[in-house]
Amino acid sequence: MNCQADKACALRIDSPSSDSSPLSLRIRFLFSLTCGLAVANVYSAQPLLESIAASMNVQSGTTGTVVTATQTGYAIGLLFLVPLGDRYNRKTLVLAQLLLSVLALTTAAFAANFMTLLGAMLLVGLMAVVAQLMVAWAATLAPPEQRGKVVGSVTSGIVLGILSARFVSGSIADLAGWRAVYLTAACLLLLVTLVLAKMMPATATATPRTSYPSMVLSLFQLFVTEPQLRKRGILALLIFAAFSMLWTSMVMPLSALSLSHTQIGLFGLAGVAGALAASRGGLWADRGMGQRASGFALALLTLCWLPIAFLNKSLLLLALGAIVLDFAVQTVHVINQSMIFAARPEAASRLVGAYMCFYSLGSALGAITATQLYALGGWHFVCYAGALVSACAFLFWLGSRHS
Repeated sequence: MNCQADKACALRIDSPSSDSSPLSLRIRFLFSLTCGLAVANVYSAQPLLESIAASMNVQSGTTGTVVTATQTGYAIGLLFLVPLGDRYNRKTLVLAQLLLSVLALTTAAFAANFMTLLGAMLLVGLMAVVAQLMVAWAATLAPPEQRGKVVGSVTSGIVLGILSARFVSGSIADLAGWRAVYLTAACLLLLVTLVLAKMMPATATATPRTSYPSMVLSLFQLFVTEPQLRKRGILALLIFAAFSMLWTSMVMPLSALSLSHTQIGLFGLAGVAGALAASRGGLWADRGMGQRASGFALALLTLCWLPIAFLNKSLLLLALGAIVLDFAVQTVHVINQSMIFAARPEAASRLVGAYMCFYSLGSALGAITATQLYALGGWHFVCYAGALVSACAFLFWLGSRHS
């Protein structure tokens, strides 16, 4: 009798309809917050480079390797850590990666020399892929009819982390120095890790126990076997190239207008409004409107470069264009993930790792292209190229939407 009662109690605890359900609004907020804090560490170094160079007596150009090390760690993690979510208990993996992130951030905060800092930032980037692992975790916890909504809400946390990272880190550094940025991040992640450990029940995966090399190899095989991944991956490459072209190069013309780092950072916060609105993309995907919403968002992405091009004449138009661009990019991003998860929910971790490879490649190509174009022809060259890439994304969607 007691045994049956215990079993019934366990079923109530694990049931999606219970108050402690992994799908509750409180848990979704916790997921979003954790993802935002984790991924922000990949981008927070950019305003700190001059301060790091001065305190460690290295050349300003050398400190750029801090960003490179972080991004390199992130790329490695996408390929070799995220797929583990389809083999091992996701709660255990998430908590382990968060604790290692705390260790890496603390090491960065107290780094005595530049090589120690580089090693710590490589580990920071490697562990930051926990955000993508949590997106896959949330997608598998959600019932099919709510998967897009859940993915959208968790992805919003990632976008908020990316857009606010530079502004927040620059503000903290102005008040207490660059080391305080990483120490603050470590404390916040440790706190959220303890809360996550207490609130989330352990969840096992239904995937058979295959070897680790086989799991990683299967990630690459998904590029061949999943047409939805290929189509949505190409869209991701193009839209994040456009996204990176704006946010990487925008600092140069704004600096030429004598805006401070804090003022420039405020434009990142303006983009938050568009990113938050884009969380509805998941709802549209759940209602079978993902394709039409993608086309609408891609058309907006192409048109938004017109107000952005008037940066030298109106900062208000720039802010408006940035909001629309973020809305368009994140809407397509959320729909992309919802659609690829729907195809193979049991391979959610490997799918998100494979998909984010397109994201990383697009972001890198956009950043390199924008800085070169700005040096060659100024802001208008960047805007022409951004509009062209966005138009290519729209045309690709138009040609592939029925295939």
